[in-house]
Amino acid sequence: MSEQMNIHIYGGRIIDPANNVDSVEDLYISQGKIIARGKMPDGFTADESIDAENQIVCPGLVDLSVRMREPGLEYKATLKSECAAAAAGGITTCCCPPDTIPIIDSPAMANMLTHRAAEIGSTQILPIGALTTGLQGETLSDMHALHEAGCVAFCNAESPITNTMVMRRAMEYASSFDLLVILQANDPWLSDGGCMHEGEISTRLGLAGIPEAAETAIIARDLALIEQTGVRAHFARVSSARSVDLIVQARERGLSISADVAIHHLHLTDYDVGKFNTFCRVMPPLRSERDKDRLREAIVSGHIQAICSDHQPHEKDAKLAAFSDAEPGISGLETLLPLGLKLVDEGVLDLDTLIASLSSGPASLLNIEAGTLGTGCRADICVFDPDVEWLLDNTKLLSKGHNTPFKNWPLKGRVTSTLHAGKIVFSQA
Repeated sequence: MSEQMNIHIYGGRIIDPANNVDSVEDLYISQGKIIARGKMPDGFTADESIDAENQIVCPGLVDLSVRMREPGLEYKATLKSECAAAAAGGITTCCCPPDTIPIIDSPAMANMLTHRAAEIGSTQILPIGALTTGLQGETLSDMHALHEAGCVAFCNAESPITNTMVMRRAMEYASSFDLLVILQANDPWLSDGGCMHEGEISTRLGLAGIPEAAETAIIARDLALIEQTGVRAHFARVSSARSVDLIVQARERGLSISADVAIHHLHLTDYDVGKFNTFCRVMPPLRSERDKDRLREAIVSGHIQAICSDHQPHEKDAKLAAFSDAEPGISGLETLLPLGLKLVDEGVLDLDTLIASLSSGPASLLNIEAGTLGTGCRADICVFDPDVEWLLDNTKLLSKGHNTPFKNWPLKGRVTSTLHAGKIVFSQA
């Protein structure tokens, strides 16, 4: 990792959706910040230059859901390994859900994560605080204190809050301090025992299914509470067409809500489970082709504002059990951008929309200084070659988790340099 220095990035196509910039220009970095675009500032001398000719220069990516596994599950991954993987993927900001061990329900835990990330120095880690103490869904956490300690939003991770009054009180509390609440919609009674999307494929495989109503029923409940409390709310990892429709209708009524989708839900369906492929075991489950197409449309239309990796690294044994017993999750930091570029290559969306969904979109939702190449902003930058073709070898991922259903997929586009706060934290030899 290089130290902070004067850096000149030249010859690249700068795409900065936050500032409506799409042009071939040079970029100048000093003291960890972007000091100019285009013309070289007077007296500037570069300590290092990056040749970005025929490459894209964009803001460092902002990932809304990254399980680092540390603290608590270091046998799966560590902060050091996953920060390195993030840098290799062009990701300079990672949001960490609260289901660490111990849970992020105290300022001490939030401080620990941010301090450890600062020590490592290759990516910014933003903790997401627990909505309820211990994620038990009973007693509200001290959200104001957690926010003061650096938590950018609040959720209950994958532990549903089944008590509607507790959810209402949580939203009222968050609303009083203008805090963002992240909601992962799942009805535990409807999804209980399920391991994949309920449909023709689950029936053929004899696997217990999770109906789309497990998601839509909770979204409908939460929308009613959002309307009553006025809280800023974000629906995470939306997976079904009907969920998108509910969110679109609510936004048309003026509700302050947003949504994201995991990149694998834009490429895979329940059909990809095939013969019990445990790498396709995720939560929420991969759904139908119709659902996938509707999610893609929602990105294009702007009704879904962000795409995330939903990174969940696992050790090898976690995926060796029977499908219903395998642990859900995909290691996705290093494939987030290439899989997004695959959507561009397929004509699903344009490059500007993709980069906005991976940078300025999520940064705006969190109201953080990221996702922009504006003058004076922190120099979090991703440089990638959109034309390089490669085959994904999961054993070569920098993440300790090699659990990916995209093994041996031909991909196009790869990160060549990543800068975080003006330091080169990744460079492709």
